[in-house]
Amino acid sequence: MVDEVTVREPIIVHQGFIVSYEYAAGEAGSRFYVELRDKGNILGTRCPQCSKVYVPPRTTCGACFGKLDEWVKLKAEGTLMTYTVVHYSLPVHPVGTPFAYGIIRLDGADTGLTHLLGEVDLESIRIGMRVKAVFKEDRQGNILDIKYFKPL
Repeated sequence: MVDEVTVREPIIVHQGFIVSYEYAAGEAGSRFYVELRDKGNILGTRCPQCSKVYVPPRTTCGACFGKLDEWVKLKAEGTLMTYTVVHYSLPVHPVGTPFAYGIIRLDGADTGLTHLLGEVDLESIRIGMRVKAVFKEDRQGNILDIKYFKPL
């Protein structure tokens, strides 16, 4: 039998590790990344049953479990749904601190895409602001082919 212990203050454990890994993006993810890389287009998938549009695309609707096989090209503009400003550095961060991540609902989509915000004063970011994707010139076939979203 283990004695009961009352915790009066939290114990903070500091540890860090970086894991390098590869994964298969699957059918939907692969098509999404190839389109980003080759044409600078953002694709989503639309559910034929409930019409919900997912970005990033997926193969099964989270609302009604329909098979998603209709592809739609979305405008590279949308609305900032929420955001956070990051003030601490980690080796896995794609940019130096401070920087902001946001969840952007692209025009025509029903879900949000998490991405970096750029060309913006961190103090002036507001939920509901309109943003536009800025693409890298040399795209590699990953989500960072979208360099960031900037205010319109």
